[in-house]
Amino acid sequence: MQIEVISAKFAHGNNAYYFSPNGFDLKKGDKVIVDTEKGKDIVTIVKEVHEIDASLLEDSLKNVVKFASEEEVAKAIENDKTASSYIDEVKKLVRELELDMKVVSIEGNYNLSRITVNFTSENRVDFRELVKKLAENYKVKIELRQIGPRDASRILGGLGPCGKEVCCRQGVGVCDHVSIKMAKNQGLALNPNSISGLCNKLLCCLSYENANYVELLKLMPKVNSFVKTPDGEGKVVYCDLLQKKVDIRFADENSSEIKTFDVNDLKFKKE
Repeated sequence: MQIEVISAKFAHGNNAYYFSPNGFDLKKGDKVIVDTEKGKDIVTIVKEVHEIDASLLEDSLKNVVKFASEEEVAKAIENDKTASSYIDEVKKLVRELELDMKVVSIEGNYNLSRITVNFTSENRVDFRELVKKLAENYKVKIELRQIGPRDASRILGGLGPCGKEVCCRQGVGVCDHVSIKMAKNQGLALNPNSISGLCNKLLCCLSYENANYVELLKLMPKVNSFVKTPDGEGKVVYCDLLQKKVDIRFADENSSEIKTFDVNDLKFKKE
């Protein structure tokens, strides 16, 4: 069964979620208030009304309640800044309680009825006492959310080994599955320092670039295979996937010469 939905993102979110348009005429970029399992909050429309199969929904579909007014949007930004300003106090309290956790950020919902403390830890943390003290201090509902190193990098940001802002901060990659095979497809040296990001996990870009490399590999001969060139038969020693160039070694009794050819000038059996 097909149902109508809109896709929207929360202020600090990287993922888009489905909501029922509930009869509203919604446009991309609109800010609306929606129902969630944790109460009402403001989201931004990233995809206008479209249809999906109902089987794609993991939970019941929540409604768009109304358009967010300019005052509500401005207040939401102010409240979020207020929540963020608590971080030093929360970190101090974590140290006093000797909890094995690193506070990454603090978020507030649009009306500051709830604050969420994002933290990382290699172990399970009993933060009941922390929640109790935070609730006493700030008189709001407290949520502690343990996040992984990729999400921590997305929140904190920084420059990747390419010199650009990390992909996850730009809204790409953080939810993609990344495997070591993807690095092999690019012909990268499997040195952890070379193929890992700030989070010490495999680079996100390996995932979303992988489809292109898979297609390029289909056009190229395999390394160590023998191919026919305009200069005779030789052995493949290296493939430059992006340039579509192949290095070929010619060996005889007197020399071992390497020449570079365009892949279109070679003859070989493609898989």
